[in-house]
Amino acid sequence: MRVKDLLSATSINLNGSATSKRDAIEKMVDLMVKRGNIVDKDTYLKGVLAREEESTTGIGEGIAIPHCKSDAVSAPGLAAMVLPSGVEYDALDGAPVDIIFLIAAPNTEDNVHLDVLSRLSMLLMDESFVAGLRAAKTPEDFLEVIDRAESEKEAQDESKVETKGAAVLAVTACPTGIAHTYMAAEAIEKAGEALGIKVKVETRGSGGAKNVLTDADIRDAAGIIVAADTKVPVDRFAGKPVIQCKVADGINKAEDLVKRAAKGDAPKFVATGAETKAASSSNESAGHQAYKHLMSGVSHMLPFVIGGGILVALAFLIDTLCGYGATAGGAFGSATPLAAFLKYVGGLSMGLMVPVLSGYIAYSIADRPGLAVGFTGGLLASSGNAAIAAYIGTWTDLGSSNGGFSQFIMKFAFGADGVNTVSGFLGGIAIGFVAGFIVLWLQKVTENLPQALQGIRPTLIYPLCGIFIVGVLMCFIFNPIIGAINTALSAGLQALYAANLIWLLGLILGAMMAIDMGGPINKAAYVFGTGMLALAQDDPTVATAAYISMAAVMVGGMVPPVGIALACRVFPKKFTKAEKDSWVSNIVMGASFITEGAIPFAAADPAHVIPATMAGAGVAGLLSAVFGCTLMAPHGGIFVFATVGKPVLYIISWVVGSLVTMFLLGVLKKDAENA
Repeated sequence: MRVKDLLSATSINLNGSATSKRDAIEKMVDLMVKRGNIVDKDTYLKGVLAREEESTTGIGEGIAIPHCKSDAVSAPGLAAMVLPSGVEYDALDGAPVDIIFLIAAPNTEDNVHLDVLSRLSMLLMDESFVAGLRAAKTPEDFLEVIDRAESEKEAQDESKVETKGAAVLAVTACPTGIAHTYMAAEAIEKAGEALGIKVKVETRGSGGAKNVLTDADIRDAAGIIVAADTKVPVDRFAGKPVIQCKVADGINKAEDLVKRAAKGDAPKFVATGAETKAASSSNESAGHQAYKHLMSGVSHMLPFVIGGGILVALAFLIDTLCGYGATAGGAFGSATPLAAFLKYVGGLSMGLMVPVLSGYIAYSIADRPGLAVGFTGGLLASSGNAAIAAYIGTWTDLGSSNGGFSQFIMKFAFGADGVNTVSGFLGGIAIGFVAGFIVLWLQKVTENLPQALQGIRPTLIYPLCGIFIVGVLMCFIFNPIIGAINTALSAGLQALYAANLIWLLGLILGAMMAIDMGGPINKAAYVFGTGMLALAQDDPTVATAAYISMAAVMVGGMVPPVGIALACRVFPKKFTKAEKDSWVSNIVMGASFITEGAIPFAAADPAHVIPATMAGAGVAGLLSAVFGCTLMAPHGGIFVFATVGKPVLYIISWVVGSLVTMFLLGVLKKDAENA
C-alpha cells in the first residue's frame, strides 16, 4: 500500500479557502466524506476536533495534519487541500497554514495503513516535496508529486544501512501515534545527517514500536532524546543523559536537541519504575489538570459500574418476572438461582468501582507507583472502618459506655454504635488525589538516596510508606468525615422523597446532564447517580430515592440528541444540510444514552442550543421523578428499559422532554444560511 492508494482526486482541493481553523477542518471532513470511507460524519468530526484540543496539528512551515482514529472510519484514507490565501490555524510557528492533509484511520487492530501514513508525515519534512505540492495545477499533478517522492523515499530506505554505534538515540511518540511520531523521527534523523552525528530513532506509533533501541545501542550512546506526548518506557535509560521534551520540539528543535544529546548536555536519568508522563502544557490550569485526573479515574471506573450494574438490574428483573418482587423481601434480587448468580457477580464488579476510581486518579497523577496506594485508599473508602471496631473491641475498653474520649474515638473513627464510616465514591475521589500527591512527595524526598538504594524506591518505599499514610488518613480523617457527609446525603435524599420534593432533584439532575454533554457537569450528575446506586446496596432505606435519581439522570441524558433530531425534521430551515443529515445517528445515540451526539450542535450555537436542551432534559428528569420511575442499571438507554420501574411513564417523560427541546430550538434558533 502506498500513500497514493489512500488519496483520490475527489478528496483533493487545490483552490481551497477557509475563514478559521474550525472552518478548515469542517471542509477537510467534507472532502474525506467524498472519499467514501466515513460512516458517521458527525462522530468523525467530533474526533478530529477532540484531537485538535489536545495540541495543534499545525506543525509549522504552512503545514497542518489533523487526524483521527475512530469507529466512524470504515477504511483508511487521506484528504488534501491547498489554500492559496492561507488560514490562521494556531500553528506551532504562529504562521498561517496553506497545505492541510486530513488522516482518517479506522479503530482496528490492523494497522498496515499506519506505515503509509508515517511515510507521508516524513515526506512533508522535505521542503522540495512541499513546494511540489504547492505548485500542482491539477489533482492528478498533486498525486504524481506524491508518487514520485514516495518512490524516491523507498529507494533511499532500501539502500540505508542500519545505524550502529549511534552517538545519539531518540524515542518519539504522540497520543495517536499517526503523524507527529514519525515527523519528529524524520526531523531528528535529518538533523543528525546535517551535523554529521550518528542518530538512531525508535518510533512508538499506533502500529507498535519500530526500530527498537537495543541494550548495546543504549550502552554506547552519548545521550538520549525522548520526544513524547504520551507514556513510553524509559527505565532502560537509567544512568544515561536523557532530554525529555514534547514531540513538537522533536519536529521544530531537532538540531538543538541532537547537539545537546551528542554533548551529553542533560541530567542523568534515574529509574523510578514509572513510564514517562505525557509532556504537558506549561500554561495548563490547575483546574484542567484536576479534571483530567478525575476523568482518568471515571473512565476506568465506568466499565465496572456499567457491566456490574446492568447484571444487578437483570437480577432484580428476573426475580420480578418470576413473581418474587413483592414477596422476596430482603432476598429480592437473589430469590432465584440465576438472579442470585447475576447479583453476586454484578455486585463484585460494582464493589470495584471506588478502588478503581481512586487507583486511576492516583495513576494519572503519579504514574504506576500511585496505583497501589490509590487502590488501597479506594478499598478503605468503600469498606469503611466498622470491621476495625470488632478487633479493637476485643482487647480495649473503647466500646464501653464509660470510655469517655475513647468512646468518642470508637464512634467517630471506627463506626461503633451505627456511626457511618463508609466514605464511598466521595472518599474515593478525595483519597485518589491525595494518594497521587503522596507518591509524588515520596519521590521528591527520596530522590537523593544513595544509588544503591534507588532501586527499592518504587518496589518498597512508595508502596509501604504510601499505603501506611493513606491508611492513617482514611481511617482517622476521610472515612469518618466523609462518612458523616454520606449520612447527611442519605438523610437529605430520604427527606426530599418523604416531603414529595424528589421532583426537584430530578429536575436538577436532568438539566445537569444537558449543560455540557459529557463534560464535568454532566459527569458530576452521572457520578452522583451511580454513587446513589452504590449507596442503595449498603443502605436499603434510600434504595427507592436512589433508583429514582438514577432514572432522572439517564432520561436527562437521552433527551438532547433526540430533541435535536426531531427539530431537524420539524424545523429544517434552522439547520444546515450536514446537521439535518445527522438526525438518524442522533436518534440512535439518544436512545443509547449517548448525550455527546448533541455536542456539534451545542458547539456551533451554544447560546440557543444549550438552554433548549437543558430545559427539555430538566422537564424529563422532573416528570420521571414525579412519576416515581426507577432505574437500577447505570447505563444502557432503551436496552435496559426492561429494568425500569413504570417504563411507560418513563418513555412519556423522555418523549415530553425531547418535544420541549424540539419546540424551543424551533423558537430560539435562527434560520441557517445554507439550510
